[in-house]
Amino acid sequence: MTPPQIADKSALQLQRKALDGTAWTIGNNWFRKSNSGLYEMYVEGAPFERGVINGKLSGELIRHQEDVFVEQIRKMIPSTSYLHFLKYFIGWFNRNLSDHVAEEFKEEIYGESFSAAEGYDFIGSNYERLMNYHGAHDIGHALQGMMLVGCTSFGTWNSNSADSNLIIGRNFDFYMGDKFAEDKMVVFYHPDKGHNFMFVTWGGFTGVVSGMNDKGLTVTINAAKTSVPTGAATPVSLVAREILQYARNIQEAWAIAQKRKMFVSESFLIGSAEDNKAVLIEKTPEGMDLYDPKKNFITCTNHFQGDSLGILESNKLQIKESASEYRYERLNELLKENGPNTVQKTISILRDRKGLHGANIGLGNEKAINQFIAHHAIVFEPKKKMVWVSAAPWQLGQFVAYDLNKIFSMHGLDSDHEVYDSVQNVPADSFLLTNEYTSFQVYRQLKAQLQDGKDIDTKALIASNPEFYHTYVLAGDYHFKKGNFAEAKQYYETALTKVIATKGEEMHIRKQLEKCNAKLSKQ
Repeated sequence: MTPPQIADKSALQLQRKALDGTAWTIGNNWFRKSNSGLYEMYVEGAPFERGVINGKLSGELIRHQEDVFVEQIRKMIPSTSYLHFLKYFIGWFNRNLSDHVAEEFKEEIYGESFSAAEGYDFIGSNYERLMNYHGAHDIGHALQGMMLVGCTSFGTWNSNSADSNLIIGRNFDFYMGDKFAEDKMVVFYHPDKGHNFMFVTWGGFTGVVSGMNDKGLTVTINAAKTSVPTGAATPVSLVAREILQYARNIQEAWAIAQKRKMFVSESFLIGSAEDNKAVLIEKTPEGMDLYDPKKNFITCTNHFQGDSLGILESNKLQIKESASEYRYERLNELLKENGPNTVQKTISILRDRKGLHGANIGLGNEKAINQFIAHHAIVFEPKKKMVWVSAAPWQLGQFVAYDLNKIFSMHGLDSDHEVYDSVQNVPADSFLLTNEYTSFQVYRQLKAQLQDGKDIDTKALIASNPEFYHTYVLAGDYHFKKGNFAEAKQYYETALTKVIATKGEEMHIRKQLEKCNAKLSKQ
């Protein structure tokens, strides 16, 4: 992958300056860590310059994020030979990736690449790696239908919002291990072309998964069922980024999405202050739909709802076999129960950990809106240019309020101070103070020990999250490996009495039960 030609590389000579020992600046650009735990950054200028400055300001995060990302990939794929295969497959698959990326974004990513980590040349050059990481969501999503992104998003307006204004909320349920979500960045961009915008991201990633521009246009993405692609195309996050930077309303967002070829299936929830409503742009490698609910609210999980893509066999299968439909029904149920929506109610919905009709389906169930894996949750009020970003853990920490009008009227940072709107911050969830939350932490510790091959007390595991089907699957798999088939059988049978997230997981439990019965009949 050849980097773009840059005539003026003088930005590489820029040096960051420490401000009050806790923040960094380069001209008007700045980077700091908020007392909320979120990192905040403001970047302006032309593409290559933006990338270089982004890299110089947040270099530690870029390098740490790559370490964490590669470590997690190794955990997920422990086979060295398969990792080698994957490396060459992705290299071959993405060989034409840069042909599908706008020159502006290539220049920005190239600028950032000068601050990337050392020691990963065996994967590719700095530029190649950063470029490929922008397609990581797409490739993981496509290769194994891994669905690392099982997000929930919704919007309300007119009669469904208490003050009639558009409100949008979303959980970004992208899980690449706990460490990956530790260093969340809230980034404010003032590019030389297009609109000013904010987005939530991580070190080295200039694509967009959740963001809003200063025209009050919002973009969030939700993965949908996809087939294995045949070649490179534009990564979803860069399509979302282009929409955010260059669209001011739904019509302009549609035009941008239409001209880009993608290699996975995705829903873009587009909120627009100008239109005072939200729609879904649903897109596959072959087709595209604009889904307008024709009512004052919209809900989106991980299946299509449009006229042409909604009837695809792959979409029908997704509805039947995944957790998407259940979460969709729960979302609609909560919106109906709660009455006219507010920012606070939106946050309560994003934190909801129950099943349909308030059933206890265990903590961490993929059928719940809060799956306890969110990289971040976010709420937008586009007309007011207000945005709330969740602080750790997941969407349970406080929601930090940012006023885009204030942020973009700042001229640099002359002292290290908080830039959020403290009056409008929403407090952390009181659930964090409960015994149930403490027990869930025990569950996660025991699960991690199991994954590391350690022995555990399965009774303690069950007690830590007793309504979650997966607790019993973990206990069953543990005893099955140890040859305790009678105990394993009991756990699998109990798992089948709980609310199971997907058809695939139910099949796994039933197959394990058959194996237990076969082993026991021979004893």
